[in-house]
Amino acid sequence: MDNYLLQMIGISKSFPGVKALDNVSLNVRAGTIHSLMGENGAGKSTLMKCLFGIYSADSGVFILDGKEVSFSNTKQAMESGVSMVHQELNQVHTRNVMENIWLGRFPGAPPFYVNHKKMYKDTLDIFMDLNIFIDPKAIISSLSVSQRQMVEIAKAVSLNSKILVFDEPTSSLTDTETEHLFRIINNLKNRGCGIVYISHRMNEIFRISDDITVMRDGKLVNTSPASELTMDKIITMMVGRELNNVFPPKDNVPGDVVFKVEGLTAMYRNLKDISFDLRKGEILGIAGLVGAGRTELLEGIFGLVTLKSGKIFKNGQEIKLGKPKLAMKHGLALVTEERRSNGIFGILNIRSNVVIANIKKYKRFKIYISGKKMSIDTDWAIKALRIKTPSQRTLIRSLSGGNQQKAIFGRWMLTNPSVLLLDEPTRGIDVGAKYEIYQLMIDLAKQGHSIIMVSGELPELLGTCDRIMVMSGGYNTGVVDAKTATQEEIMTLAAKHA
Repeated sequence: MDNYLLQMIGISKSFPGVKALDNVSLNVRAGTIHSLMGENGAGKSTLMKCLFGIYSADSGVFILDGKEVSFSNTKQAMESGVSMVHQELNQVHTRNVMENIWLGRFPGAPPFYVNHKKMYKDTLDIFMDLNIFIDPKAIISSLSVSQRQMVEIAKAVSLNSKILVFDEPTSSLTDTETEHLFRIINNLKNRGCGIVYISHRMNEIFRISDDITVMRDGKLVNTSPASELTMDKIITMMVGRELNNVFPPKDNVPGDVVFKVEGLTAMYRNLKDISFDLRKGEILGIAGLVGAGRTELLEGIFGLVTLKSGKIFKNGQEIKLGKPKLAMKHGLALVTEERRSNGIFGILNIRSNVVIANIKKYKRFKIYISGKKMSIDTDWAIKALRIKTPSQRTLIRSLSGGNQQKAIFGRWMLTNPSVLLLDEPTRGIDVGAKYEIYQLMIDLAKQGHSIIMVSGELPELLGTCDRIMVMSGGYNTGVVDAKTATQEEIMTLAAKHA
């Protein structure tokens, strides 16, 4: 009999209007990496949250190390040897790194006395063991997304857990940081831990997995050893249909230059003398390593970053930006990288989140807002982007991360932007939904919209873009033709000022 460290038997969970999990069973062996795959909304994260005590399962049994367990909160789960690195980071931004790692278990005798020296030393010891080079006293808000992700991974490791769940852990990491994470995970595996790994990145899954489970629409589809599966088999099981190509045909034809940036330099951010142009109906990719200034560029154009100098032209005329309101007035839209912190309005429903950027459109006689028109547009977004939601009234925070991203995409589509700025638009989105986003981008380009897309995945940039601008150290280090460029050529430019 297999040495199962964790057994989940017949787990079901329903939310108002939707059955998120339907009699799902999953077994994790000690000293193995068990990957969990499925489209957004398939139930992967919900299953893990039921294990971790965030949700209470309606039915089913959890058996950990031979004993039946049921956690009513995350503290019980962690004390019993189960830890989870969440896709959406949930940290105390105003406190430092070591306080975030040891939150709820400070050394000393809290609240009367906290031994900060021991906390600092213990944090350093963990970082040294994991080869993480971050100041334990640094405030969380001062760190990059990738650094904050590594802090969460260190926190999970510090618990000496038997079971570690990683939910899209590489979505914010560079290739180098991803390699670093894989070394940590393999180290944990060799110690006898059971690893549950959720990811949409096929190359990662096949590289590190021992077993793979595929879910679809809240149900278990298949569990097999990784050696018995292929990428095509997994995609077919995930989406319920064959997906012959990862990227749709690029049949948009860029026209004349409609948008131009000259000498853009930020006041306090990493953006130095950036110049480029964008053609009508073109998809321009922005490549570069973490810290290259890619996000700063989009935020600078949209008015979220204070600019020191530079000019922006649209249709040959200089336009004054500096505020998101002005950017939107000139037909610009921005889909941000971190949907949870600056994308969604978590306490509002789907409809409110989708229409909020276009609210003036729904005013009638300056007296009231047309709920009927808002519902019609929201229904369009739900159908066009295949957003999985029970209704328009469902709170957006109850959706999976990928469906939240689709809702944000729909929000900006309704403003009919002439220039669409996308910062990691497919982060945390499954392969089927990615294809739909790519197709939507190409369709928009064919209609005359122009798109600037930041992505950390080079195959994605090469597969969807017409040209790719490479950034390094805040500078534009070159522009290449996506049809002829290679990953090696792009990485060479990306390392120029790194």
